[in-house]
Amino acid sequence: MQKAIVLINVGTPDSPKTKDVRPYLREFLGDKRVIDIPAIPRWLLVNLIIAPFRAPKSAKLYSQLWTEKGSPLRYISEDLAQKMQELVDQNTTVSVAMRYGNPSIKQVLKNILHQQPDELIIVPMYPQYAESTTGTVTEACLEFINKQVVIPKIKVVGQFYDHPAFIEAFRQKINSFQPEQYDHVLFSYHGLPESHINRIHPENSIESCNCQQEMPTHGKYCYRATCFATTRLLQTACDISESKSSVAFQSRLTKKWLRPFADEQVIELAKKGVKKLLVVAPAFVTDCLETSVEIGIEYEELFKKYGGEKLQLVFSLNAEDYWAESLLEIINA
Repeated sequence: MQKAIVLINVGTPDSPKTKDVRPYLREFLGDKRVIDIPAIPRWLLVNLIIAPFRAPKSAKLYSQLWTEKGSPLRYISEDLAQKMQELVDQNTTVSVAMRYGNPSIKQVLKNILHQQPDELIIVPMYPQYAESTTGTVTEACLEFINKQVVIPKIKVVGQFYDHPAFIEAFRQKINSFQPEQYDHVLFSYHGLPESHINRIHPENSIESCNCQQEMPTHGKYCYRATCFATTRLLQTACDISESKSSVAFQSRLTKKWLRPFADEQVIELAKKGVKKLLVVAPAFVTDCLETSVEIGIEYEELFKKYGGEKLQLVFSLNAEDYWAESLLEIINA
């Protein structure tokens, strides 16, 4: 039986140059599942305001991230796929695609389906479900597949934040940084607009949802709830006490995004006398702009500015051998 596994991450520009960052931003922010406003206002906002003015700034940030091998998000994903390829049988292939940018979902799936596999396994690389991550990847894949003459058996791997293999992989990574030697551990997750969360809870506003303490029975796909649940699982796995750890959300675009905001939390912790801060980002399985630059550089500067001495980012799972093995376990569950 011929199987094709496709690992799909968010994406990256082709280079850190403004001319390449601008079309990437247009594609990314033009997605209706990312900016959830009507099509015409969204087009005007993205193409006339955000892309023209934000692209130069974003290009500078990508320049801090770029290496001789290119974008870490891309080459690390490819390294992971290669390690997984070595672990599977000869009837299984492992490929990489990006939701935005290259290699595109369309091109990768086109090449795979040309080989007519018996089963196509789509793996959105996001531990917690969100419509702007897992949702848009799944939609884009099925939209392309739906137009094909031959459609094989399809499996989409959903959120895996609570899979024992994922928790164990992150436990190994966190413990390699000796969290007991830090005054506080901050679990930082990518932010989302509050409106995205409210849609998961049709009868309740985000304010009335008890996501922070327990998983709501009507909201197992609530991103906010799964982030707090991920934290509780990792606290237990790594023996990190609640009193010495907290949760925050980063990368916000407006004040109507998930709180507490990570940058404000970093400042507050420094002001309270925390000198050594360890930051874990369990919404990311691959290091990227949001981890390496936003946390590793910008938050470290903030922390020291307000009295902190050391902020250490726990690097993501990336292409660790144990993550390649764990991801295959998740896929085969």
